[in-house]
Amino acid sequence: MPTPPRFNTLGVGVHAVDLPVASELVIEAARTRSSNYVCFCDVNSVSCAQRDPNHLAILNRSFLTTPDGMPLVWLGRWAGHKTTGRVYGPELMLEVCRASVRTELTHFFYGGGPGTADALATNLRARFPGIKIAGTHCPPFRPPTESEMCELEKRIHELRPNFFWVGLSTPKQEAFMAAYAQRLGVPVMLGVGAAFDFISGRVPQAPRWIQRSGFEWFWRLCAEPRRLAPRYFKNNPLFVLRILAQLLRLRKYPSDFS
Repeated sequence: MPTPPRFNTLGVGVHAVDLPVASELVIEAARTRSSNYVCFCDVNSVSCAQRDPNHLAILNRSFLTTPDGMPLVWLGRWAGHKTTGRVYGPELMLEVCRASVRTELTHFFYGGGPGTADALATNLRARFPGIKIAGTHCPPFRPPTESEMCELEKRIHELRPNFFWVGLSTPKQEAFMAAYAQRLGVPVMLGVGAAFDFISGRVPQAPRWIQRSGFEWFWRLCAEPRRLAPRYFKNNPLFVLRILAQLLRLRKYPSDFS
């Protein structure tokens, strides 16, 4: 399947995909031995890219950068890509896990707090009997040392998973994938962040109608105010102002992506 085009969101090239298309592309990629990574892009990720050119480059070099938040879905449709739909990290994880049950494809889960990856694996086995989980790993809350990466590399080369799910925060998970995708040699790495907490049952997830309304950020703010308030109150107003400037052609954001 050909990869859909990207649309320009403040210089970030977001692919004009929906969940079925993204799932099919990811499963196709998992059957290869090339090293790809997938980013799930929301307002926070675009805002990080505004501050950090390296994060911007990582998003634009990805195999797939999906519209994870409803504002990006609306922008994709505004740009003329009418079939653009939300490709939400937790939903894609569940869809890919469901589709992989009757295949030989295997999964590895890297990230989350202590015990989260194991709880995630347990819940997925209960939800999708027959799913093949190669392993889990909970990394420390700091960059991995070279010794730790050598141990992880050895383990991954032995297990040879098809999907390597990364549950760190943005921009840490994107930087991790870009730095280690080739070294670990996994067909596809996916930075799904909070999906680990949601699907493991550690953090409650917003009802679907709130997810589709564009106000999931408010639900999450109420659930984790201390952690998320600084992010949302800083990023969201700036994002709106910058998008208005782009749409009104008051400011140009170069598109450094294919």
